[in-house]
Amino acid sequence: QVQVMESGGGFVQPGESLRLSCTTSANFDEIDVTAWHRRRSPGGQHELIATISRGGQIHYPPSSPLRARFTISRDRAKNTVFLDMINLKPEDTAIYDCSVSVRGIPRYGRGTQVTVSS
Repeated sequence: QVQVMESGGGFVQPGESLRLSCTTSANFDEIDVTAWHRRRSPGGQHELIATISRGGQIHYPPSSPLRARFTISRDRAKNTVFLDMINLKPEDTAIYDCSVSVRGIPRYGRGTQVTVSS
């Protein structure tokens, strides 16, 4: 069973930055793609933020307004994918989830809460 764990969320003020991390029990060579999403509430719909494939290709949804402030990257040696977020805004408050796809099946972590408020 592939396990996924997000970390790095927290409470920040508008304009501040955060780095989220996504780790997994899957071996690097098993992973097709890793993605960051967010949702406004526990049962809310996922909003795709960015993806990175095993080969290192990065994709942001077309015309995504988050692309200017959010950056996906990875440390291959640590098998960790990051989401760097700058200039955070109150509307970025959400649960941020990571998904790891192995053999075409995405596995999600529990998510990490990010709250942006003054």
